Amino acid sequence: METANLISKKQIRQIYESYTDYFNEIMAQVITRLQQNVKLSAQPTYKSRVKSFDSYFKKVLRLKPEQMEETKSLIYLTDMMGIRMICAFLEDINIGLEQIKKLFEIKEVEVKGAEKKFSEFGYESIHVLVKIPKEFLPPLTGKYEGLAPISDELVCEIQIRTILQDAWAEVEHELIYKIEFNPFDIPLRRKLASINASLTLADITFQEIRDYQNKLQRELDERRRSFYSLADGFLNEKTDKKEEDINRVSPFVQGTIDDLLLKAIEAHNDGHLSEAVDIYTRILEAVPDTDKNVLAVIHKHRGMAFFAMNKLDDALDDFQKSIDADNTAFRSYYYKGIVYSILKKYKEAIECYTKSLEINEFQAHTNFRRAMAYYELGEYEKSMNDLDVALKLGMNPDECKPLQEKLVKKFGMNM
Repeated sequence: METANLISKKQIRQIYESYTDYFNEIMAQVITRLQQNVKLSAQPTYKSRVKSFDSYFKKVLRLKPEQMEETKSLIYLTDMMGIRMICAFLEDINIGLEQIKKLFEIKEVEVKGAEKKFSEFGYESIHVLVKIPKEFLPPLTGKYEGLAPISDELVCEIQIRTILQDAWAEVEHELIYKIEFNPFDIPLRRKLASINASLTLADITFQEIRDYQNKLQRELDERRRSFYSLADGFLNEKTDKKEEDINRVSPFVQGTIDDLLLKAIEAHNDGHLSEAVDIYTRILEAVPDTDKNVLAVIHKHRGMAFFAMNKLDDALDDFQKSIDADNTAFRSYYYKGIVYSILKKYKEAIECYTKSLEINEFQAHTNFRRAMAYYELGEYEKSMNDLDVALKLGMNPDECKPLQEKLVKKFGMNM
């Protein structure tokens, strides 16, 4: 290389930094597209930066020194524009990556840090190089007048990380890369590796907890749906029951209350009601009286099991105990109201439905059940009002139709 032909560092700086605002404007549009289209269970946060000139220049010297004597235009690197998409959970990384692939033309995908040994330290993340859409390039007019046209080489690097991976990358950058220090001291290296391993383990644990919660929620939804279906059957309004494939969950931590609750709900959903009641009872015996939230939840579940066994007095007792433990347990009031409706104690049912709605007014089914109870008591105007609210809140019109038709006959008009 003829050093006499090299352009100066000062010239390279002037060229590079003249594009700073231009790059920031492009990244703002990339982030906007990501924010509008990437949908995760917990929405990611975004950071962006234009690579500092010092880092840029060092990399040019290392990777593209020949271009310093060939041209006086911008020397392109793949990470001049960098965006971090920071996710809550490990599963979000791959989900986010697949969504990004649908939004941009992908030039390269690289998993950073995956090659490191367990005794080494270094952050892991997925780096995605995306081509900049032409419509994202600001016109070279106004403050950008005089800039050379952008080459097709221009890409933006999107790094996809978890919150903990990003935290480690920030600290690691300050401790090691920023001052070009790679510790030789073995104890120090082990400390850094230990911190990295702890953060990695924390990410894995958070994901396991998330998986457990998601699967448990699916079991709870199935159990609640079965309860509603059974209640419809008791009230002679049985609807077709849709079969649902539920992936059964392995216990997260064996022997814990969460583990027992999951076993009870699985038994409940599988129709092993006596077994479910036994497990719920074991949990109640193990929970201290001061743990009101847990007591409220378990009594509610056991009450639903008793309901499915047609032990309505036991169900009422458990729903009331749930309410005693947590007076904001609006579902327990609702379930208690359903039992009273089955027993044709409509005034008591209405009191329960009303209390449930005082706690949470946005319940379509509760308004619908109260409308049915009002109808049975001959309070047709109140029934019609509740039915109207239920429909506005999203109640299935087909489920409301029988009551609508009855009210039409009573009022002698179309609704």
